[in-house]
Amino acid sequence: MARDFEDHCWKDIVSAEILKIYEPYRREVFVGQRPALLAIDLYNLVFRGDPEKAPHELAAEFPNSCGRFAWEAVGPIQRLFAACREAGLPVFHVTGSVRKGRVRSTRRQPEKGVSADMLDIHPAFAPEPGEVVIRKERASAFHSTPLVAHLVRAGVSSLIVCGESTSGCVRASVVDAYSNGYHVTIAEECVFDRSELSHKVNLFDMHHKYADVMVLDDIVEHVRRTYGAAQAAE
Repeated sequence: MARDFEDHCWKDIVSAEILKIYEPYRREVFVGQRPALLAIDLYNLVFRGDPEKAPHELAAEFPNSCGRFAWEAVGPIQRLFAACREAGLPVFHVTGSVRKGRVRSTRRQPEKGVSADMLDIHPAFAPEPGEVVIRKERASAFHSTPLVAHLVRAGVSSLIVCGESTSGCVRASVVDAYSNGYHVTIAEECVFDRSELSHKVNLFDMHHKYADVMVLDDIVEHVRRTYGAAQAAE
């Protein structure tokens, strides 16, 4: 498990010189008070193709797929869901809009022939009764959606984030969450991207500026210890 502030997946790409520049950002990391789980864009589209192939090997047929990076995150994300649900934490799912004529979340050229069900949440992460599902049209889960209203109503003051893509909708949502005053914890093994480089660089940047990147084991331990005990007391 990661213990040092920089003991994360970006160690192989970030130089000692860069780490020196970012020393003023070092701090204690933690899961905030009254957390909710925010699952971003875990829809069918990014899981298409051979689970063992990298995105570039699938790009010709499935240009939106995250390939094996998506499938490698399934187990960890399911574990995070299970821990949060067992502890009684609110769970929010955000996925893409299927409205005709919608604006788009990125400048990427739209994939032709994609059916609306491709933006449905993947069965591995199916919402349970009482969990909120929000459709969005821009990258951020906060932009022009009722997410803040739901968080306020649920008494949420911090977020645990999982989903994709690290450099796109996850990053946009994390920055907006921070801007709205929420403490954000990112589960390192539970976010993914089409590019390992983009994934690592953006995790590094968010960790130093907007969020606490923590390993899954530490998040699960905290949630079970803190909120599991509260559930048992009830």
